[in-house]
Amino acid sequence: MPFGELQLRLGWDTAMSTWLAAGICGKTRIAELGGVPYLLPLVNKKKVYDLNKIAKEIKLPGAFILGAGAGPFHTLGFNSEFMPVIQTESEHKAPVNGSYFARVNPADGGCQLEKYSSKYRGFGCALLANLFASEGQPGKVIEVKAKRRTGELNFVTCMRQTIENHYGDKPVGMGGTFLVQKGKVKTHIMPAEFSSCPLNCDEDVNKWLHFYEMTAPLVCLPVFVSRDPGFDLRLEHTHLFSHHGEGGHYHYDTTPDSVEYLGYFLPAEFLYRIDQPKETHSFGRD
Repeated sequence: MPFGELQLRLGWDTAMSTWLAAGICGKTRIAELGGVPYLLPLVNKKKVYDLNKIAKEIKLPGAFILGAGAGPFHTLGFNSEFMPVIQTESEHKAPVNGSYFARVNPADGGCQLEKYSSKYRGFGCALLANLFASEGQPGKVIEVKAKRRTGELNFVTCMRQTIENHYGDKPVGMGGTFLVQKGKVKTHIMPAEFSSCPLNCDEDVNKWLHFYEMTAPLVCLPVFVSRDPGFDLRLEHTHLFSHHGEGGHYHYDTTPDSVEYLGYFLPAEFLYRIDQPKETHSFGRD
């Protein structure tokens, strides 16, 4: 295991106590919406989703949803990185949107992080999303502590590959939240404008994206699957936000000697693949 110190144990979910739900337990699901082929080589602007409807489609109306996706450009008016934190609607509760989005600041090219509900309404996302859904109940979860990275793989990839090595051909999906408690991480944010020229490889995509180094504390929303059972899945996808104005797509930590992570996760009982692209490719998935 390429982390100096790693502990896995069952613990009580306390990280979510200040969020919209009491926890991340109860009828857990992973859902992947759309996919990178709806963004690259060229955007398909017909691909928009309503997370209240998605909750019903995964047979969990009222679900508490976390994850990573592309922002609802049809509502915002621009492209962005989206960090869904949503209590979806049910017969007894109105929906609440506690999501964040990060865009490239048009003034200086830096990160501009905003809470979605401060200016906008609705419960949408677009193009692609990897979601972890549950009843939002308290309960036992898997707590992971790690610090001092000694290998090349990032925090999420280490967990995913460890699970794959243990379970082999049996796919296992997980989600939840983790904190980067100390250190810095490499992130990216997509430009506000979709590319008018086809992006046909990872090199093209990396030239298009804006990359940043962001500083702890950072709240991360990972969704990962040990292996793809044949549904063209994005094996791991993590977005992050903070309370000091930084957010985006997580790549890896840039301070391996000082980084510290604390995470809470659960395996998903079911996987839902929604609106899978008919034509696909393998680039742009880092």
